[in-house]
Amino acid sequence: MSYFDAASSAPLHPVARQALLASLDEGWADPARLYKEGRKARLLLDAAREAAAEAVGCRSDELIFTSSGTRAVHTGIAGALAGRRRVGRHLIVSAVEHSSVLHSAESLVTAGGSVTEVPVDRTGAVSARAYGEALRPDTALACLQSANHEVGTVQPVAEVAEVCRAAGVPLLVDAAQSLGWGPVEGAWSLLAASAHKWGGPAGVGLLAVRKGVRFAAQGPVDERESGRSPGFENIPAIVAAAASLRAVRTEAADEALRLRELTERIRARVPQLVPDVDVVGDPVRRLPGIVTFSCLYVDGETLLHELDRAGFSVSSGSSCTSSTLTPSHVLKAMGVLSEGNVRVSLPPGTTEEDVERFLAVLPGAVAGVREKLGATAPVAVVEKDSLVVDALGKRCPIPVIELAKVIGDVPVGGTVRVLSDDEAARLDIPAWCEMRDQEYMGEEKADQGTAYLIRRLT
Repeated sequence: MSYFDAASSAPLHPVARQALLASLDEGWADPARLYKEGRKARLLLDAAREAAAEAVGCRSDELIFTSSGTRAVHTGIAGALAGRRRVGRHLIVSAVEHSSVLHSAESLVTAGGSVTEVPVDRTGAVSARAYGEALRPDTALACLQSANHEVGTVQPVAEVAEVCRAAGVPLLVDAAQSLGWGPVEGAWSLLAASAHKWGGPAGVGLLAVRKGVRFAAQGPVDERESGRSPGFENIPAIVAAAASLRAVRTEAADEALRLRELTERIRARVPQLVPDVDVVGDPVRRLPGIVTFSCLYVDGETLLHELDRAGFSVSSGSSCTSSTLTPSHVLKAMGVLSEGNVRVSLPPGTTEEDVERFLAVLPGAVAGVREKLGATAPVAVVEKDSLVVDALGKRCPIPVIELAKVIGDVPVGGTVRVLSDDEAARLDIPAWCEMRDQEYMGEEKADQGTAYLIRRLT
């Protein structure tokens, strides 16, 4: 079995396992107590904090441990907003942030605050200029991920941080995907991360808050973690998280070169092996181990099951997966194809043989899914010199399949109107047009669903 979903959760690093087992015997006592067992626990906790702070690039008294990366994000955003409440209640986020950031933004809006969502380009990257334009006198905080979790695109954090610093606005960086590869550059103010993303145990997050950043912890507090993360510290897990972060950093340079070569191979060969594929994300400014592509005329959930049966664990941002009924917000913001989406994220230690076997299996898996999902003859009628395809009640990728079947039935310059009530069509039909050099003319309201207009150019 080849596990290709490290962006969701990396396998436990051997150093993390060793540190966890070793600290179980020494780190079980209350580190706030002054007796021998408490002092031993405190020494372990302090050493872990120093190691983690060194990896982050902050002071040890600026870093706290939380129960997860999500909790670190929520705590960081809530505390920074509360600390600057006299400035205002305006938050800036990118359109492709992790759901933990977007959920915090939703809570702010519910409580009467306001949020500006900065758009991204087709590679998934923001621009520092767009962040600068989003800044307002009442902006309390800006958030930006260091690298995208679905497509691997690395964001211009240093440039955005400088724009925010010049305006006196703190920047919170979600570094969950990138921290294992290296420190986050730039004058960021807060940083959050999650241990299980770099091979540490689940249930450990970290939050760094620079000195001088106004921060007011929310909710009940106690003496733990400077009052910012209440509850008894899981010292063995924290020790394992810090030890594994140090270990993966030591290996990062060599492993990054190796994994980047493997993902470059996937990026180059998948379009050669599988027809009608869109490889997404920045081809250069991206994390070493992530490559994402979308296959036309494929149900993402079915394809994932086929690959699972073939021995490959991958994930998907497709709108057709069992976990969501709408397209991935990341792919939607990028304006790229969402159907048949596959994210391959290689963990350290992935071999060339694993990748070659994946490339050998993928074409057959896609072909098999396309054959199973072959739509019946589309229901098409001529209406006002336009071919109308009725795809109402049919889920992705059927509307696009039916469009592809009839586009050749109209002359060059002729139009096709696709009727669909599937939300994914709003993203996938324009993406199909760009891939197939046809003109997407927009959408219109219909008696049922929405009518999508396409003009044949080729």
